[in-house]
Amino acid sequence: MNFKNISIGLLAIQALALLYIVYLFSHQPEFQKSGALEELLSWNGEVLIIHARAKESACQVQGSLPDAECTPGAIFQNATTQDICVPGYTKTVRSVSTSLKKKVYQEYGIAYPPEFGTYEADHLIPLALGGSNDIANLFPEAADPAPGFKEKDVVENFLHEEVCAGRVDLSVAQYQIAKNWLLIYNSLDPEVIKDFKNKYKSWAN
Repeated sequence: MNFKNISIGLLAIQALALLYIVYLFSHQPEFQKSGALEELLSWNGEVLIIHARAKESACQVQGSLPDAECTPGAIFQNATTQDICVPGYTKTVRSVSTSLKKKVYQEYGIAYPPEFGTYEADHLIPLALGGSNDIANLFPEAADPAPGFKEKDVVENFLHEEVCAGRVDLSVAQYQIAKNWLLIYNSLDPEVIKDFKNKYKSWAN
């Protein structure tokens, strides 16, 4: 028996084990984000329940989120995964008039029209996920401070791809983006965010 070779082998195994531990430790935040995202997008029995608007004035944005009493969200009830995954679907259903945009901004106490690039009349549940053009689904979302509407676009595009790939149920995507889209955004790997920002450069909604 060659004890020298055995010793070298054991040292190599120990070295690999140490490197693996270092790898796990250095990538722990990524693993935590991945686990959080998986939990958010897995079916847990919760369903999207959209309440009627509770008020139509004195609306206040809550950081990067709308006032839930003014913008609880709204969907096209008959929109299916098959519908939203057809290329060009959003162009066939998009219908937000200037007068409706003015009303949305007025309810939130923001002057209309805003300076270009500072705000957009955003769909809380995006058209690409079956959201509707009802005022209950619209709010003026700022670009800054981040995360703003450009970051929300990342979440919208990410969820749309996941739904159309069959990895996430449409109702789950609608529920999470209406509830708090920031939870999804903060669970995405920075490289994924970077890739989606490069892939979908237009933020017009």
